[in-house]
Amino acid sequence: MVLTGRAGVLAGAGVVFVALVMPSWAGVGLVVAVVLVVCVVDMLLAGAPGRLQFSRDGDNAVRLGEQAVVQLLVTNPGRRVRGWLRDAWPPSAGVLDPPHKLDLPSAERRRLVTHLVPTRRGDRHAVRVTVRAFGPLGFAGRQGSHEVPWTVRALPPFKSRKHLPSRLARLRELDGRTALLVRGQGTEFDSLRDYVPGDDVRSIDWRATARRGNVVLRTWRPERDRQVAIVIDSGRLSAGRVGDAPRLDHAMDAALLLAALATRAGDRVSLLACDSAVRADVRRPAPQDVLPSFVNALANVEAELVQTDFRIVVSQVLERLGQRSLVVLLTGLDPAVIEESLLPVIGPLLRRHVVLLASVADPRLTELEATRTDLLDVYAAASAARTRLDRDRLTATLTRAGVVVIDENPDHIAPALADTYLSLKKAGRL
Repeated sequence: MVLTGRAGVLAGAGVVFVALVMPSWAGVGLVVAVVLVVCVVDMLLAGAPGRLQFSRDGDNAVRLGEQAVVQLLVTNPGRRVRGWLRDAWPPSAGVLDPPHKLDLPSAERRRLVTHLVPTRRGDRHAVRVTVRAFGPLGFAGRQGSHEVPWTVRALPPFKSRKHLPSRLARLRELDGRTALLVRGQGTEFDSLRDYVPGDDVRSIDWRATARRGNVVLRTWRPERDRQVAIVIDSGRLSAGRVGDAPRLDHAMDAALLLAALATRAGDRVSLLACDSAVRADVRRPAPQDVLPSFVNALANVEAELVQTDFRIVVSQVLERLGQRSLVVLLTGLDPAVIEESLLPVIGPLLRRHVVLLASVADPRLTELEATRTDLLDVYAAASAARTRLDRDRLTATLTRAGVVVIDENPDHIAPALADTYLSLKKAGRL
């Protein structure tokens, strides 16, 4: 039984009645009996929440920050139900709607809509549907809950999508599909075409020009069907927040941009998220399935507070890749971890593949270095400068070992990674 404010008002009126009219135990008993009878009768006349029938429909997946719509169909085979219905979800599901007011006659159905804006990646499961039905007098009612399972998967947001058109334009230049021809050492001869003002005159094919009687150029295109393995470190190095999101989320965003670009370039892309165990594994999906499979695999990956075992990472990559490939490792530039865990085991990877290490730098370090208003700020600036020097030293060590290193702020890591990929492709290093 649930009671409403009317029941309290009725009880208060009873107290006044006892105090003014019948100040005795008999009066108290009379008032209690009246309140109980009214409430019990009202509850018995209320509709039965337990007899309601439910089913769901709507969105199963949504990008983080966007809105999902889940519909709840309520069918009433019993007496009329008046009251409130609460469709409960965990707080991270981001429910926008208040409890629904319900007035459902017998043998009818209603469709109730719940809007969700998830605040965290991963699966968000519906908890339960609770209905509170009141009697015709409004003094008391019944309450019942139902399990109506539904799951909405919050996918990585892919904020760096805005950089994709400009990188695709550069890719078309590499392919020779624009008037301006960009020629690299590793490109392959593709075809001949007429000269267009602005083209590189070094690409003129003089023999073909003599045969045709007009100036023609050789066009070049980058090698296709190369393998690009994206490895995301899901260990404790990725757990720290940089700006408004964990370093892991920035790494995912950069990985999605690179995957979209490499797929358009005709390369085969695979994904591995790993720390002390493999958390996500996508191997050579079809080009049209690359982004859907990546975002689905990464949706439930969270940073684990464990030290990443780079021996597992290296062995997993070597097991997956046969021919020479580009291995993109998205991790943190922590000198203690990289020097003790990654450098001793990265040798076999460097001998067989091109290794690119991308790390999300913290812009807060630059702010600390620039602020020196009091003694505490000076200490903080010195600490930030020491951290930056350690990262620079580690970058130099990795570069000498043959690793291509990117160390950029969250806003620049994704386009920097895409630019480096295009540069490597232009240079024929894939």
